[in-house]
Amino acid sequence: MNRKLIFLDIDGTLVSDMRAPSALATKAVRRARTNGHLVFLCTGRNMAIIGKDIMDVGFDGVIASAGGHVEVGDKVLFDSLLAEEIIQECLSVFHAHGIYCRIESPEGIFTDPQMESLLRTAKPDRSNSELIRMQREIEAGIPILPYESYPGNGAYKICFTSTGLEAVEETKKYLGDRFEYVVHPYGRSTSCFNGEIIRKGVDKGSGMEQVCRYYGMRMEDTVAFGDSMNDYEMMKCAGISVAMGNACEELKHMADVVCRNVWDEGIYYEFERMGFL
Repeated sequence: MNRKLIFLDIDGTLVSDMRAPSALATKAVRRARTNGHLVFLCTGRNMAIIGKDIMDVGFDGVIASAGGHVEVGDKVLFDSLLAEEIIQECLSVFHAHGIYCRIESPEGIFTDPQMESLLRTAKPDRSNSELIRMQREIEAGIPILPYESYPGNGAYKICFTSTGLEAVEETKKYLGDRFEYVVHPYGRSTSCFNGEIIRKGVDKGSGMEQVCRYYGMRMEDTVAFGDSMNDYEMMKCAGISVAMGNACEELKHMADVVCRNVWDEGIYYEFERMGFL
């Protein structure tokens, strides 16, 4: 098989419920690389919270913060923060509509106290890997700091939670011209709607394009694996897009391939089927 650039989301794709990568997923990544393919993480997480257990699997590079940071080996290809004035504008709009925020910056994660309270009581849909991740971070004691500690030097992105979708829709009047809104799957009886805003033109897909240019390869040579709507741009750009069996329905409908669930070793068996192993 021709050399491929393979891009893997983390939560709900490479790992399930904030667990460490499985032995089979680790084997798949390492064997694919041994066979000459290049494998990259492509995640909404910022670099500080990817975790040593994941990085120890061994990757050729990382697209982090939903495209805000791109590195290959030890070389940073792209690193772009939202200006602090834009962060403050977004916070003002969200707070005015009763929406709680989480700021992800190089210094760490900073959150409204009400957001953590809402996360603790939320009952996520099984396909909402982002909400599950945030809940597991709280349970695991991963340092999440109060908004008052935020240093105000700009950030990669803002996540949000709301008790209703109407408020989220209202904020689009003020921010929708500059940001794509991602609202993650939710159950019919949920009291917590979560999502994130992604800067237009800076997303997982644009990160993939930078990696391709670095290697002098085509987007047609890429394969992307994802499970949630913050993977949409990545999968739309990919030569072959693979939705996990546990992915949200919207992503399954647009994907070229639907593989097994993450907890059923979807990465390993799809790598095997595609001939990467």
